[in-house]
Amino acid sequence: MGKRRTGRKLAMQVLYQIDYQNGNIDFILDHHIEMSDYQPQTKELASQLARMAWNHVEDSDQKIKEYAIDWEFDRIAPVDKALLRLAFYELMKTDVSKSIIIDEVIELAKQYSSQESPKFINGILGAYVEKECLQG
Repeated sequence: MGKRRTGRKLAMQVLYQIDYQNGNIDFILDHHIEMSDYQPQTKELASQLARMAWNHVEDSDQKIKEYAIDWEFDRIAPVDKALLRLAFYELMKTDVSKSIIIDEVIELAKQYSSQESPKFINGILGAYVEKECLQG
């Protein structure tokens, strides 16, 4: 697994833990990432992604609610919510290719979430990108 994908995986795990534990990002980052055996560059990337995604969680949650048609926000699986928060942060605030972001988040969903999650996440992110491209 590449450095960037591993960084996304660790960031997703941190976002999940913050939500699950209703915790403090600094404590969870220190505990989950800094104590891991990953390379320093991967840990730094994961820390940056998690921190920035959490700093923009309100914007991301608004987009999730807007594009998760017929789904109550509270019913979205915690892992899916963490992946969507990470993806929306990257889609809205970085220059990383939209297709790369979506592909990697879907791969993480296949590995760490339910069988239906990749389609669910792809539907939400795809609708967002399609609408953004039509407006932009």
